[in-house]
Amino acid sequence: MSTPQNHLSPSTVRERSACMCHRGDACSSHSPGHALHLIQARLASATPSEWVDAVVEHADPVSGEVVVRTLDGAAHGLWNAAGAALEAPIGTPVALHVRYGVLAVGRTQFNVARS
Repeated sequence: MSTPQNHLSPSTVRERSACMCHRGDACSSHSPGHALHLIQARLASATPSEWVDAVVEHADPVSGEVVVRTLDGAAHGLWNAAGAALEAPIGTPVALHVRYGVLAVGRTQFNVARS
């Protein structure tokens, strides 16, 4: 005897896949600004010439917004839900991989969305 399969509508699936970081839990989404995906981290490390050194100019742990200024003077507004603003207070040297949206603070890497 076969078990009937449950068919979920797309709206139900979308509701269930909502990121847990909005509830204070660990990030469950790999969208820009949420959890760093392994492939994203590997692509960034495979293209080392695209990393840009920068310094944190603004960090707001409440909103998750971070502004970094590269050494050539360009400012990049970023957003991260996983705590990048807590790890990188103002004045912290960081590295930014613009192409793959990765912010490195020391050995810790964050998936960032450009704002």
